[in-house]
Amino acid sequence: MDTKKRSWVKSLTWRVFGIILLGVISFLITRDWRAMTTITLLFHGIRLILYYYHERIWERVLWGKVKHPLADLPVTRGLTPEDLEIVRDKLRGMGYID
Repeated sequence: MDTKKRSWVKSLTWRVFGIILLGVISFLITRDWRAMTTITLLFHGIRLILYYYHERIWERVLWGKVKHPLADLPVTRGLTPEDLEIVRDKLRGMGYID
């Protein structure tokens, strides 16, 4: 899962490309710097926020994600020799090791 900061950075960089594109298109149509600025800032401000939440919602959707084979093992501390044996048994059972 991406961190919230990473989602914001991805959203911002994607918007920069969109801002430039919409700014050029808006100016070519209106030939007015003020209208171009208003259209571009309003549109991309809204899209920035919507994209962030869109990304966060999709992070919760499991469809299409590949789950790590050990993802269901609860690890909250350093692994003991017994823990390592459980991991080895699970990997053997899944056919990853002999």
